[in-house]
Amino acid sequence: MVTTVAASDPFRVVVAGGGAAGLETLLALRTLAGERVALTLVAPHDEFVYRPLAVEAPFGVGRARRVALDDAARDADATFVPATIEAVDTAQRIAQPAASHPLEYDALVLAVGARAVPAIAHALTWDDRADAEVIGGLLQDIEQGYSRRLAVVIPPGPGWPLRAYELALFITREATSMSADLETTIVAPEPSPLRLLSPRLVELLSTELRLAGVHVVSAAGAGVEPGHAPTVVLRPSGQRLEVDRVLALPELRGRPITGIPAGDHEFVEVDEHGRVRGLDRVWAVGDGTAFPVKSGGVAVEQADVVAADIGAEAGAAVEPRAFDPDSLEELAGLPNGCYLRGWLTGDDDLTTRLPAAGVPILTYLERDLEASWRGEP
Repeated sequence: MVTTVAASDPFRVVVAGGGAAGLETLLALRTLAGERVALTLVAPHDEFVYRPLAVEAPFGVGRARRVALDDAARDADATFVPATIEAVDTAQRIAQPAASHPLEYDALVLAVGARAVPAIAHALTWDDRADAEVIGGLLQDIEQGYSRRLAVVIPPGPGWPLRAYELALFITREATSMSADLETTIVAPEPSPLRLLSPRLVELLSTELRLAGVHVVSAAGAGVEPGHAPTVVLRPSGQRLEVDRVLALPELRGRPITGIPAGDHEFVEVDEHGRVRGLDRVWAVGDGTAFPVKSGGVAVEQADVVAADIGAEAGAAVEPRAFDPDSLEELAGLPNGCYLRGWLTGDDDLTTRLPAAGVPILTYLERDLEASWRGEP
């Protein structure tokens, strides 16, 4: 039931997390609900990092563009608390940040992200906090002829599987542009991580992989035997792939908070409006939810859905809507939240040219390696 709140009694909303999903929620709420909401942003870090990797200079990192979270909070007319929410009393509607005073809320949004855990021993693990160093060093080895065979391994379980396909495409295309010989193989789990995407998108990606000369093999799991030339061993078949380098994605785990129920791998279950199942006035968005596809685009779409739902609770003239997983085709890559994007691009210093070439929908590396979004909770 929607509760109407008088303009003189603002709806207290606490947003936990200063990444893309948290900032999108904050900015959307201020736009949609105006003075009907009193906003508080809680995050352990004081910056949102917007870090481009220049395509023209693939071995180096462009200048890290750091956006102060207190600036974001000020622009959203919100209070910023530099802390981590460590416990929630859902009966009393109180969120407890570490080493800070308790925060009473009428709505709590958990945008705390996920933890990346290395999944494949003896492999180089890629995650979005070390992309430039990992990819840059690997490309140097390829250009100099030290690495001619590459395996990109997607572990089973929660993770960022879409990024593995883009990593393989990006690295292989860079090798071609450098006139370097490279044989790239993707080791994907069974069932395919692409099963949640539309047939059109799967066909598009398959075509791009074929044109780039990237091979795909499937297995229930994989391990790496170390050595001068590492060997990827597929399970259960025992098939062996001798390569020069192995690049693996990590597994993801949720960030547990006392008082918030979590399911498999510590992810939070939410309904179609982003409400945490079994709790009143608690929502969750982004990689910390149990939704199986993890990407910036999905996270900010979830944030927009939640902002509309909370705005309606606060009495704003906004129509709640459900999160539509069928729109994944448009959400698999770069965060496209209109509120965050509009706020960032309002500062000319933060704008970054995005190339039009490449896979037009799966865009994490084709666009994010040029304009890399990395939000920390």
